[in-house]
Amino acid sequence: MKKFVAAAAAALITCSAMGVTAFAEDASADILVTVTDADSKHPVAMEAVTVTDIDNDGKLTVNDALVITHDKFYEGGSEAGYKTVESQYGQSIDKLWGVENNGSYGYYINNNSAMGLTDELKSGDTLSAFIYPDANAWATTFYSWFDKNTTEANEGDEIEVTLMRASFDENYQMVPVAVEGAAITVDGEATDVKTDAEGKAKIKLDKAGKNVISAGSIEGMTLIAPVLIADVKAAETTTTTTEETTTTTTTATTTATTTASTTASKAATTASASPQTGDTGAAVSLVLLGTGVFAAFSLRKKHEN
Repeated sequence: MKKFVAAAAAALITCSAMGVTAFAEDASADILVTVTDADSKHPVAMEAVTVTDIDNDGKLTVNDALVITHDKFYEGGSEAGYKTVESQYGQSIDKLWGVENNGSYGYYINNNSAMGLTDELKSGDTLSAFIYPDANAWATTFYSWFDKNTTEANEGDEIEVTLMRASFDENYQMVPVAVEGAAITVDGEATDVKTDAEGKAKIKLDKAGKNVISAGSIEGMTLIAPVLIADVKAAETTTTTTEETTTTTTTATTTATTTASTTASKAATTASASPQTGDTGAAVSLVLLGTGVFAAFSLRKKHEN
């Protein structure tokens, strides 16, 4: 019996180890990642990242995603731009996007505050990591987001967005709040569009290609700049080629020339066939011939008399 229990335990451990190995080799999650620096710029804006278990803890976590994101987008990779430390509170960020500021960082999963770097991720998730602009202004700095992450439009279209920010109730539960008066930016350029009392704004998209839409802070409140990627399709245009124009002109010219030649030929034919139609030379010849005949006839009659 003891041998059986020992064998079963060994088999269970082996299966568990095999399961972890299989997970590490095969499991992955496709997510969208945004990194916001201390200047409210986005070195990474809703970029596709495939997360694997790079730290071999048997899970796909925030830490895995941030290591892979730095390796993919940061010059020098995660070794140069990203670092974590272990403390009594667990694993925490010590360097993000090359910046060390004594732990003033944050990260949200699907626009909800994450509990830690070991929080798990799945395909379709969004991860937003940021550096606080002012490490001493926690109370007036708020994470913000739009009601959509990506959208498609045609050049010249107008889209509507809603801007929200994170707030917390007395139980420290996150509560979304509409942001009023935030100026909308497109590719870092300010527009004259601001959000209304419901956080809504309408934006006209005049540039084809990838448009990074964000929003600035408002008086008395610093916003962690939100991101919306608009993929704008160029407007279709109609053009007439030179070859088509030349062909049309040539055809018209040929037709006019042919018509003129035909008319001239008919006129010449008609004139030669009938002197009454305007052949003056023929008419004069007939008159002179008639006069000569009449004179000869008169002379003959005179001789006869």
